[in-house]
Amino acid sequence: MTLTLLYQDEHLVAIDKPPGLLVHRTQLAAREGEAALQLLRDQLGRPVWPVHRLDRGTSGVLLFALSAEVAALLGAMFEQGRMDKRYLARVRGWPREDAGLIDHPLARDPELPSAGQPLLAAQTRWHVLQREEWPVSTDPRFATTRVALLAAEPLQGRRHQIRRHLKHIAHPILGDATHGKGPLNRAVAAHLGVNRLWLHAEQLTLAHPVSGAVLTLQSPAWGPAAAAPAAAPPASAPGCAPAPPAHPGAGWPR
Repeated sequence: MTLTLLYQDEHLVAIDKPPGLLVHRTQLAAREGEAALQLLRDQLGRPVWPVHRLDRGTSGVLLFALSAEVAALLGAMFEQGRMDKRYLARVRGWPREDAGLIDHPLARDPELPSAGQPLLAAQTRWHVLQREEWPVSTDPRFATTRVALLAAEPLQGRRHQIRRHLKHIAHPILGDATHGKGPLNRAVAAHLGVNRLWLHAEQLTLAHPVSGAVLTLQSPAWGPAAAAPAAAPPASAPGCAPAPPAHPGAGWPR
């Protein structure tokens, strides 16, 4: 696999991570032969240092340092929240409001029971880009499923923060096997011909750790490895304004 480079200089490099690719090898997925860290190292022919993470199922902007010194600088920036992150998410249902802030503390480890764990502050801003109605049914009472495209901006970097927060407001991300709905995920995968988590790291903005210049790193909506859907969802439901056409995610997957 050849990774798509979004940006590179002598200090850092950003890639467009496809969905399903690990950031680095782990014992939790010991059978996986490929990971972004090793692929990028071999592609560039030099060591690279990961400075943040994306969930395996999430696509989009992933940043690496090209030295241990720059990795330490970037790591501190991520830990202190000194950058802006924007994600796209396809979720079940239509939020009642057009925008909001989810302020809901999260346990540090989402894979363990929350009881007994300290709760960490976590806030996520979101707003609706598009409301649609898809010809997918998992309930005999309804012939269609309402789906919304959201922009989400986590103010911290808690593990699975966006996924857990959107579940908290009853709008789980489509394709989320942990926090979503299995029957709906399977029906959507069959309808689109794509089985993935519909969460995409669209944009990362930060000050360059060496020069101080503002960097805005962007990935095309849903990344280069998003297969073409088998059947496109219908147009936005009557009465619901679509996202502005200029937005890179607004027209997907029509």
